[in-house]
Amino acid sequence: MSELVTGEAVALELRPAKLPSRGLAVLLDLAAAVTVYILVTLGLVAATASLDEAARTAVSIATFVLVLVGGPILVETLTHGRSLGKLACGLRVVRDDGGPIRFRHALVRGLLGVIEILMTFGVVACVASLVSARGRRLGDVFAGTLVVRERVPAGGQGGIVPPPPPWLAGRFSGLDLSAVPDGLWLAVRQYLTRMRQLDPQVGWSMAERLASDVAGRTGAPVPPGVPPAMYLAAVLQERQAREAQRMFGGGGAPVAPAPSGAGGPVLAPPAGPAAVPPAAPPVVPPVAPLVPPAGSEAAGNAGPSGGASAERPATGFVPPA
Repeated sequence: MSELVTGEAVALELRPAKLPSRGLAVLLDLAAAVTVYILVTLGLVAATASLDEAARTAVSIATFVLVLVGGPILVETLTHGRSLGKLACGLRVVRDDGGPIRFRHALVRGLLGVIEILMTFGVVACVASLVSARGRRLGDVFAGTLVVRERVPAGGQGGIVPPPPPWLAGRFSGLDLSAVPDGLWLAVRQYLTRMRQLDPQVGWSMAERLASDVAGRTGAPVPPGVPPAMYLAAVLQERQAREAQRMFGGGGAPVAPAPSGAGGPVLAPPAGPAAVPPAAPPVVPPVAPLVPPAGSEAAGNAGPSGGASAERPATGFVPPA
């Protein structure tokens, strides 16, 4: 059984859908599409009654392509993989790494679905799903997608992707994450959700291997003093923040910029409140009293008996002449 998480790492324990549930979802989608196609065709027959035979044929072909082919593609793109049938059956189409699909994924699935489902009455899709280990049809294989179950049984126990510590969040905003493949992101997510269930030594070695792979893809080494699991959590949070900015137009929470420097960010965990030294009071250097030069008026006033100088303490201030 393959367990996945969404691209936002929120929903957990998503399992590949089985053939019966997928078949029921396809039937519901086809019933909705055929109903819309019949209604649109009836309206176009009345509207194009005055046209010649060739024009009516062209309109019929265009209606078939737009409704039965373009409709499912548009619906899956706008709903991020939740069509009417999949929503009723608790299914969703996601990428191989568990993230939401985009237009190119829905386009490939829709075009190949014409051959797999419409032209062969679903025979090719059923055979491909039975052969595939995760129940994927040809459209899923070429598009890099997977149909998963969104409704998880209540008894299932899942973990949550742990966030990085506050002192490490946002420190990798300058990394280039485009070279990291989706399979590696999926492995990082699955490790972070299960690392508390692993043996400490095994989990540490897995974290080191994954951190080394991610660092090799991004071209930036793991900062010294940062545990590999925390590094993976921080890099994964950075990818989620960028994906949220692309989806919602930069409406996500701002991420603290990484410190600049030729050697990259050097991070060290805080040692607690006691490690912060208290602010020392400012030290005021003592001011030595000014001694008037010999022969001046001030020196003449200070006789052996002290005179005026003995009555007042020296302040270091000499009045102007």
